[in-house]
Amino acid sequence: MLKGFNSGDISHEILENEKERINQKALERFLEEKLMPVAVKVANQRHLAAIKDGMVITLPFIIVGSVFLILGNLPIPALANFYTNNATGQVIARWLSYPVDVTFNLLGFIACIGISYKLAQYYKLDEVSGVILSLLSFFLVTPFTFMFEKTGDTINGIIPLSRLGSQGLFVAIIMSIFTIEIFNFIVKKNIIIKMPDSVPPSVAKSFAALIPGCVVILLSLVIRIGFEVSPFDNIHEVAKVLLTGPITAVGASFPGMVILSLMNNLLWSCGIHGSNLITGGIASPALLALADQNRAAFVARQPIPNVVTGPFFDVFHNTGGSGATFALAIMLLFLSKSQQLKEIGKLAIAPAFFNINEPILFGLPIVMNPILIIPFILAPLISSSVTYWAMYFGLVAKTAGIVIPWTTPPFLAGFLATGGHISGLLMQVVNFFITAAIYYPFFKLWDKRKLDEENGLINTD
Repeated sequence: MLKGFNSGDISHEILENEKERINQKALERFLEEKLMPVAVKVANQRHLAAIKDGMVITLPFIIVGSVFLILGNLPIPALANFYTNNATGQVIARWLSYPVDVTFNLLGFIACIGISYKLAQYYKLDEVSGVILSLLSFFLVTPFTFMFEKTGDTINGIIPLSRLGSQGLFVAIIMSIFTIEIFNFIVKKNIIIKMPDSVPPSVAKSFAALIPGCVVILLSLVIRIGFEVSPFDNIHEVAKVLLTGPITAVGASFPGMVILSLMNNLLWSCGIHGSNLITGGIASPALLALADQNRAAFVARQPIPNVVTGPFFDVFHNTGGSGATFALAIMLLFLSKSQQLKEIGKLAIAPAFFNINEPILFGLPIVMNPILIIPFILAPLISSSVTYWAMYFGLVAKTAGIVIPWTTPPFLAGFLATGGHISGLLMQVVNFFITAAIYYPFFKLWDKRKLDEENGLINTD
């Protein structure tokens, strides 16, 4: 017998590996059979999907507006003084504000178009008619009045941009869904004017939308009048009290952030795109409204009110992609002993710099992996919690309402999102080391497992 060889130890190790494999398979079955069907059902719900896809349509325009917001508020004292105290600088600053106003202040308007288009597309309705009807209903329930806060004077016949922006976002969502559901009901019941085949399709579609249009306008008018004779005056005030206020308050809180983080990454653990569904879908109206509040305060040189916003999640929660895997990508490349993991590191490192981590999620994998799911959930939760309290106590600048592309590389993203504060960059550096410390023991465990598989020490069947 070879010196130092103990068959009992080898048998014990094989037994332990087999137990681990059985437990892993059991957890995988639980995730696949219990959690995944619910997640898929929620993700495919037509209204939630329309809201998600519709809000995505707003992002390019908000990013464009954010570019001009940055240009008008660069963290350069001499330039800020030029914009404030110089006549020419004041004119330039005003010009730079125009694209900001036309993008951020029309957020609800754009969302109304996107959501109604996507929902009409789902029902196979005429998308153009659906969008126009939704906009008409949205405008019909929106009072065209403006009140000067200092004097209390009210002017009629003026479109209030505030109610077309983030403040009117929830009303835009409600009226979009309401309009398309009415449109679909009437069309499915075949209560439409049908024209002969000889009539051009564009004309036929116009007449097909006539009855749905009349019904939508009539019902929207009833809603408008109903709220006008009530103490609330209009639907926007009701939405503010019942929806906008409570939802944004919960979303801006620390418990709200924790819940969103857990939901995001639990869904990803099952292979469902949690970021698209939760922070980019269901919660996006509230998160964008919070970001817009920060933007208004930033432009007005007032204290920034909110910690949790859309950019907060993009920059400080999802560094390197969902699960904050940027540090993990670097470990895979430089610390892996397993050849398989090293190759994944080579594939993952370049996308990781742009917050794309599908090579890690599905190649490592993290999805449906009971071992790596643990740090995948904990790393972004803990790092974003540290960031939250650092911002809350004023140690780190809050996000300035600047919506940057989610592909902006780490560290630069922190600097830009906080309005050019070095503290945003440093916070991302701190988060890098936090997530690295969380991932490291699980990475070593998985690396050893893969190395043992490559050496034939573990049965992978």
